[in-house]
Amino acid sequence: MGLVLADDLLGRGLQRIQREIDAAFDFFLPVPEDSRAPLIEAMRHAAIGGGKRVRPLMLVTVAEMYGASRQSALRAGCAIEAIHCYSLIHDDLPCMDDDELRHGKPTVHLAFDEATAVLAGDSLHALAFELLASHETSTDPFIRSEMIGALAIASGHNGMAGGQMMDMAADTEKLDLRTVTKLQQLKTGALLGAAVELGAILGRVPEEGRGHLRAYARDVGLAFQIADDLLDAEGDEALAGKALRKDEAQGKATFVSLMGVDKAREQAHALSEQAIGHLGQHGKEADLLRSLARFVVERDC
Repeated sequence: MGLVLADDLLGRGLQRIQREIDAAFDFFLPVPEDSRAPLIEAMRHAAIGGGKRVRPLMLVTVAEMYGASRQSALRAGCAIEAIHCYSLIHDDLPCMDDDELRHGKPTVHLAFDEATAVLAGDSLHALAFELLASHETSTDPFIRSEMIGALAIASGHNGMAGGQMMDMAADTEKLDLRTVTKLQQLKTGALLGAAVELGAILGRVPEEGRGHLRAYARDVGLAFQIADDLLDAEGDEALAGKALRKDEAQGKATFVSLMGVDKAREQAHALSEQAIGHLGQHGKEADLLRSLARFVVERDC
């Protein structure tokens, strides 16, 4: 992560959230002394010690901007990260993307087996909503209910899972730029949008006051995916910790294949700056979000 060193504020923020999320999953997922042990080990393999933790960082930053406690925000951040980790476990399965490496480690179905991987993904999905429903995350039942609803929509057929279905169709259909944009707004953007939404809910921001945050997340989400497509085309597998060049090999439509490398990079930077512009009403309290918008297009992994 080259920018972590270049931006001290972001570097500290990422390192702190990574430590906190790892510690929280370690606490939430103790390994029992019974036959469930391989399942919990598989969940830990997916959830601990990997990933940039962009989603929980966005959530915690927004929540703290509006006065919510960091402890509550971290629990919600673990919920959204649990959904993200479950989606990666299932994406990596042979019936989906059939990947062998994730975050520099063997994918869960290879480290364990396919059945355990399916159950680990299912269990992380359930853990997400268990965390949001907990009185320890918020004492306000209306906040808990709204967060559960927001994450459910972002995770399902009108969000991440719907985007994954469109991505699978892209293996056989010739998609145009508009369709690829819609696909990525669901597959990648929905959970990023949920991150700022959950942070705002914890911070008791009324729905009509969240428009600029949603616009920020929308632009960051598209910039993030364009950067991912650029990394798949040009990146270093050792830094990425996963297989690259798969999109081109499969003939899949991406922002890079449809726009070309130079225009895709230009568009990613434009979206990053546009995202920062949505934060104009905020002062220094939003500097971490501004740094994050730049990071997503300048990262090397």
